Amino acid sequence: MLLSKEQLSSVMAKHSERENGLHDLMEIMLESMMLAERREFLDQSKGNKGNGYRQGRSFGHGRVLEFRIPRDRYGNFHPKILALLRDQELECERLAGSLYCRGLTQGQVGEIFGEIYGEHYSKASISRMIDYLRSDVQEWLNRPLEGYYPIVLVDAIHIKIHRKRSVATEAFYVVLGVKEDKKREVLGIYNRPTESAAGWEDIFRDVQSRGAGHIGLLVSDGLTGLDSALSVVYPKTLLQRCVTHLKRNMLSKVRHGDKMELAEDLREVFRTGQKDYTKCEAWQNWTALCQKWGKDYRSIKRMGEDISYKYYFTYLQFHPRIQSMVYTTNWIERLNKDFRRVLKMRGAMPNEESVLVLIGKVAMDKDAYNRELPGIDRDKTLFPGE
Repeated sequence: MLLSKEQLSSVMAKHSERENGLHDLMEIMLESMMLAERREFLDQSKGNKGNGYRQGRSFGHGRVLEFRIPRDRYGNFHPKILALLRDQELECERLAGSLYCRGLTQGQVGEIFGEIYGEHYSKASISRMIDYLRSDVQEWLNRPLEGYYPIVLVDAIHIKIHRKRSVATEAFYVVLGVKEDKKREVLGIYNRPTESAAGWEDIFRDVQSRGAGHIGLLVSDGLTGLDSALSVVYPKTLLQRCVTHLKRNMLSKVRHGDKMELAEDLREVFRTGQKDYTKCEAWQNWTALCQKWGKDYRSIKRMGEDISYKYYFTYLQFHPRIQSMVYTTNWIERLNKDFRRVLKMRGAMPNEESVLVLIGKVAMDKDAYNRELPGIDRDKTLFPGE
């Protein structure tokens, strides 16, 4: 029986007055639209018939909608309205992922969705909603790389995670590359609970296997085993240890009253931007500094006797205008601040994967890396051009 427009309006008005009546009407309308579409589809499909229903659900205003989706015998019928509902569901998933990556926990995201859609969302359900985010980040972290990176920086961020019923602070190493077009990109993020040459060799092998055949200069802190692993995987790559980390370390070894004088002496040793300041002169100044301060601080005296400290002066063989850019890992430290901003609302992270998803997404969306670094290509040994 067909109802007139007035009769239909009356039925809808009465139904909408009930508790949850509006949502019941929406479910009825969705099912009716799909049934009408199936009738038209079957009229044009000889030998085909209706074949019952399957359950469907989508997000509504204040509640999750549940409805029956009509099927056909051959499985060829796909209601067009479902495509629109899937688009809406995809937007909801992306909203959940966006909130999660801005520092909210899965429980907090569930509470917000409960307020919007009128239904409690467990951590497990929110976790399923952001599955797309995990796959996107994983795919991005495993993407092919460029063949040559003039400069690569490596630094660590330390994060508390659960592992085997206990919580411990573990290092996540961030590998940041400067491309030939003077833009930057994160090449990889790796969790290594302990530092070792074997661990670093695994990291460099991964970067190499994804296409990065050559690296001009690698800048890092004095990480255990890194230099020996670098010589195995990238034997032609120059190594620069982070001067900023060294200065902090040395200043932590002296009394408060000596810090200002030592800082001034360190500035004199690690000069930048002077064309006539050579590695040889800098090394002489370094040994003199260690002798001076070694009289009162034995740990500083030992530094002057360690030949591996030569890696702190590699920057002096490059163009004076870029020396201050390549003798520190400050670019990664700024990125680490963005990571901490996302992590600070949480306690210990539940596992390694959850950390990689969060900080990987931050790295993916780092807009600043799309801007060119002015003047970085002045040094033609690192940026030979065409």
